[in-house]
Amino acid sequence: MRRLLASLLLMVSACTTSTTPPPVTRAAATPIPSKPTLPRGGLERVLGQSERSLIALFGKPDAALTEGTARKLQFVSGICILDTYLYPKGAGAPVVTHVDARQPNGSPIDRASCVGAIARRGGGK
Repeated sequence: MRRLLASLLLMVSACTTSTTPPPVTRAAATPIPSKPTLPRGGLERVLGQSERSLIALFGKPDAALTEGTARKLQFVSGICILDTYLYPKGAGAPVVTHVDARQPNGSPIDRASCVGAIARRGGGK
């Protein structure tokens, strides 16, 4: 009986697996990946720019709104509508900190593509 019990215990212990995962090793020469940077794809032509720079690039805005110290300039082409939002940085002139873009029917469009379309519209219209 003891032999049978010992055999059963041996068989049961052989069926169980260890719950401890193997240690993770990292090769010494493998660099730790850095945080990826997202491409700005044409938005660098607009972000950080002043109102004067936007007018030089796109021509006269189709709409201009002021609310407090913030300013919104809107540029329209047959392809899209580009809204640029300018806010002051310190004591300096307001600069573009955010850009929205949409198709004339309100559908979304890539902001960088819209920047390109507005820049090609012939200096404003």
